Amino acid sequence: MSDVIATQRAALDRMYRTHVGPGDAYALLDFPDHANVGDSAIWLGEVTMLRAITGREPDYVCCWHDFDPAALRRACPDGVVFLHGGGNLGDIWPHHQRLREAVLATLADRRVVQLPQSIHFADPAAADRFRQTALAHPDLTLYVRDAASLAIARAMIGDRAQLAPDSAFALGAQPRGVATVPLLALLRTDSERSERSGPPPPEATIVDWLDEPPTTGSHEAQAAARVRRGLDLLAQGETIVTDRLHGHILALLLGIPHVVLDNHYGKVGAYRDAWTAASPLARQAGDWAEVMAVQVGA
Repeated sequence: MSDVIATQRAALDRMYRTHVGPGDAYALLDFPDHANVGDSAIWLGEVTMLRAITGREPDYVCCWHDFDPAALRRACPDGVVFLHGGGNLGDIWPHHQRLREAVLATLADRRVVQLPQSIHFADPAAADRFRQTALAHPDLTLYVRDAASLAIARAMIGDRAQLAPDSAFALGAQPRGVATVPLLALLRTDSERSERSGPPPPEATIVDWLDEPPTTGSHEAQAAARVRRGLDLLAQGETIVTDRLHGHILALLLGIPHVVLDNHYGKVGAYRDAWTAASPLARQAGDWAEVMAVQVGA
């Protein structure tokens, strides 16, 4: 299990060091100002890597709704501009995509690094608009998390697209308390939910992590509180079933056996195929009938 985590952490270290070194300035855009624990885990991993390599904090941070190019240039005149990774490159979450395209259009004179993303476009016109915007930028590196996303990205911008693991693995293994329920089902309640898996069995304790109490403090404090909430939630399960990619990733970091279902466009299975299939802690199922068969046969 440690090899799966260590392999991805090492790959992340190599990736980030390609773009920054000790003392380098940088900006980190698209702070996840929302309840989804997975995005906060990615953000904490990004900050962990960048701080370890550069020895400094980001010179400029923004959310999707308050990007200010002039303020970025004042705070970070010549550093690399990093865009937060995740699963929002495409047309499912358009506000994040609008920020991405605005950054590429307004910062054509800056090095821009899109940290690891999964890609999904339902609308060919939206995909073509992003392709043209990305191609027009002279110094863009686009990292993606799985083979399907890499094929899409390479068709758009060629070898400036590269494969890399999810930045949440920079957090490393996490301590786990005593489980309180035998089967915890962390299931999506948002637009990425797949109906193919069918209803869970009555013995499953069903949760999602989109509801949260008000959070305050710095960006990092808010992200840390969200990740702690997610880790505590998952730690309740003796076994976990999840269709959230970061349910899978954080379960690996906690060392909890689990079964993964997929989201509506295959993001979870694609990541597992690329990076985590060797872990004995995780199995994949297509629906709840397979989940229970895997459980029985475990």
